[in-house]
Amino acid sequence: MIDREREDLVRLLAGAIDMHLHIEPDLIERSTDDLSLAREFVALGWCGFVLKSHYFPTAERARVVSAAVPGSQVFGAVALNHAVGGFNPVAVDIAGRAGARIVWLPTVDAANESPERQAARGERHQPFWTRIQQEIRAKGCAPEPLSVFDEHGQLRPEVRSCLARVAEYDMVLATGHLARDEIFAVVAAARESGVKRIVVTHALFPSQALSIEEQQRLADMGAYIEGCYTTFYTNKCPWERLFAAIRAVGPERTVLSSDLGQRSNPSIVSGLLDFAARLLAAGFTRREVQRMLVENPARLVADE
Repeated sequence: MIDREREDLVRLLAGAIDMHLHIEPDLIERSTDDLSLAREFVALGWCGFVLKSHYFPTAERARVVSAAVPGSQVFGAVALNHAVGGFNPVAVDIAGRAGARIVWLPTVDAANESPERQAARGERHQPFWTRIQQEIRAKGCAPEPLSVFDEHGQLRPEVRSCLARVAEYDMVLATGHLARDEIFAVVAAARESGVKRIVVTHALFPSQALSIEEQQRLADMGAYIEGCYTTFYTNKCPWERLFAAIRAVGPERTVLSSDLGQRSNPSIVSGLLDFAARLLAAGFTRREVQRMLVENPARLVADE
């Protein structure tokens, strides 16, 4: 990418917010840290990002980074894995009080990410966090994987309580690594509970692999459909399928994130710029690219 093209893409993404990335400090070695990335975003004229951790609430950390890097907007979140008590409404309430903007349903501890489910999908490349999960299980202190359903196939009461807290603090509910049937049940229940901001997390990632028709149905139910750069850059799903999904769902209900931060992948900034370039090359307009990478993320996490 020549300098002039890069500068044009940087301007195109002015005000960008990356809603889904993984950076240090973390339990896994990452390619950058929160302060460095905040400074880089400010220098580019981009807005900021959401700090996602599979293990730690990040609202307090986000406030520190925002204060330390004037001009940046860094947002906190919490993922409802076992490290915070799973479907723990107290953890959601505290996150809301602290100003967190996203609540992810289980990711690394989701039943849909159990070793048995991964093997059944024939996944060849194990996620970076798999080693940590294996070590915790080997110590005998890991509870059962988390499903939103109870033994009768009904949504757990504690899940509904978490949804009520998300609605109370007007946070974003993200579906994490749930399975297809769980996603539909949660989106419907979230709408009933008054949750206004819902994101179907990396809908084309192998552990979700939602069909285009399913993505359309979820968008019709009021959810935004997320596409993550790493899913396609690492050949987990073809780029053409993402483009087809966006055309079917519509840019107005699509939100695009990097899901970057891994040392083996491009930098977060490089990935977002390449994302925009690929979208333009596929025939999406500059306005549509801005909608998916700048405006929709801001509408979800920054508009209060």
